[in-house]
Amino acid sequence: MFPLCKKLGIEFPLFAFSHCRDVVAEVSKAGGMGVLGVAGMTPEELDAELKWIDDHVAGKPYGVDLIVPAKFAGKTKPKSNKPIPNPIPETHAVFVRKLLEEHDIDASEFTIDRLRGKTRLAENIQSDAAERMLDVAFKHPIGLIANALGVPPQYMLERGKREGVPVAALVGAKEHAIKQAQAGVDIIIAAGGEAGGHCGDVSTLVLVPEIIDAVAKIADIPVLAAGGIVTGRQMAACMAMGAAGAWTGSVWLTTPEAETSPVIKDKLIAATSRDTIRSKSRTGKYSRQLRSAWTDAWEAGSAPEPLPMPHQFGLAERALRKVHKLADGGHEGAKQLSTYWVGQGIGLMNSAQTTKSVVYEFMEDFAAASERLNNFTND
Repeated sequence: MFPLCKKLGIEFPLFAFSHCRDVVAEVSKAGGMGVLGVAGMTPEELDAELKWIDDHVAGKPYGVDLIVPAKFAGKTKPKSNKPIPNPIPETHAVFVRKLLEEHDIDASEFTIDRLRGKTRLAENIQSDAAERMLDVAFKHPIGLIANALGVPPQYMLERGKREGVPVAALVGAKEHAIKQAQAGVDIIIAAGGEAGGHCGDVSTLVLVPEIIDAVAKIADIPVLAAGGIVTGRQMAACMAMGAAGAWTGSVWLTTPEAETSPVIKDKLIAATSRDTIRSKSRTGKYSRQLRSAWTDAWEAGSAPEPLPMPHQFGLAERALRKVHKLADGGHEGAKQLSTYWVGQGIGLMNSAQTTKSVVYEFMEDFAAASERLNNFTND
């Protein structure tokens, strides 16, 4: 058995990050570990989602991926009564309205007043909200908890040890992995630049062994490979370099269980590995997503510089929420603008399969790759 599987009580070291509870449950039941991404949820929504998973996962281990700020103090700071300055410049509001109107979408609702205010993501990274999210997560029989933003605070690490739940952290650079190891995380996820969503600029093939070597000098911490991995042979290649397993996300987006709409699924299946872009246009930080008229417009020389996170996220998500709703209804201009976070492995995702079949295909492809490697060494 794989060492990490024995530690976590799973059969195969395939970790599936998904915003969809159905995908999480199906992967865990099939022998891997589903991990629910919950950054945009309220504590009440998180509790409801985890209750559903508890009832549908057949007692198999699953994980939670959330955002806890590194400077987490465990206490709520008094709120100021001073008005919050509007962080959205008029130039950015005008740019978004013009872009929507060029694609026959009414943008009159996107005034400065409409665009201002905190997003759910901004609220969830406040210390009091993060504490409530952690409390909810640990109420359930989770087998893993991951922090997607920086070094987990000491409170989170201590809580994990007390509850017997390994704490994982995502990194995109060697220096970040060193900080995580020194802080005492239990699992490090090395996410290469091919990954969907927030990612660095170092490729998975280079980043994984680089981080494994750096972490080994500090502590015996398993490293999961992430970034563009959508097949078992890619997983086997990373494990041949020393990874303890694979952390995946994009490969689940085209399954019928996934949260993605039919419009997005069709675009993903038709896409090639060159049809993604690493851009700040969605959140203010570099994240890889499907190229579309939205991303092309923000990359043009005439576009304003994306705002810092979370302000760009608030600007983009308010507009894209309407875009995606219209696209689902058949609006052609909205279809052109619609995008989704996805990695470069999309070029290998050419058909829709059930979540369970994807897991089994990973296992078969991994076994075949391992056998090929053994044959090379035995000859």
